[in-house]
Amino acid sequence: MAKLLSYFYPLTKKVHSDHSGTLEITWYNGRKHLDTKNANYSYGSLQRILKFGLEKINLKQVNSVLLLGLGGGSVVETLRHDFSYSKTITAVDIDPVVIDIAKNEFNLKDDAHLHVVCEDALHYMQTNNNRYDLIIIDLFIDTEVPMPFLALPFWKQVLTASTSNGAILFNASLEKTKSTALIAVIEFLKSHKYHTEVFEKVNNTNTLILSKGL
Repeated sequence: MAKLLSYFYPLTKKVHSDHSGTLEITWYNGRKHLDTKNANYSYGSLQRILKFGLEKINLKQVNSVLLLGLGGGSVVETLRHDFSYSKTITAVDIDPVVIDIAKNEFNLKDDAHLHVVCEDALHYMQTNNNRYDLIIIDLFIDTEVPMPFLALPFWKQVLTASTSNGAILFNASLEKTKSTALIAVIEFLKSHKYHTEVFEKVNNTNTLILSKGL
């Protein structure tokens, strides 16, 4: 019934999170979205932004994905349904409320090929011993990427976790101009022999960075 009514007017349920503030689960035009007060967290524009980047990666060569920032699970859905990706995905999110929403509102299910970890992405990367063919970084609190994820110690850990010819897809910014910290990240990737492309105003909003090992 909610899906049908959403074609006439949006239906929104609000959920509080200690990490993300007030989250909004909204039915609109027959689709369910997860939003904060100022940004889309899953499904909607975020899904289109990351799909734009995934289209530029040869997923047939990817045997393992690390997703930092699960949200409602729209990236997992995009990989599974739009690209028929059936191999291993490890998804890390600090917020247990968001993980519950992904499972209960968007039908995300752990299975043999999907492992969901409730943990701070910083701590996960500090203790991680695995390597991944594709690392997707989508770590926002509302409209901001927390500064630790724009710092070079974190990016050194990302490169350590990436296979030699792996790819890194970073949903980097909603800002109109690139910050000094983001410019430093881009130069760091280039200096470590990663072919790095910067796509600005993807879906008219976000800066997206795609790096591939040479």
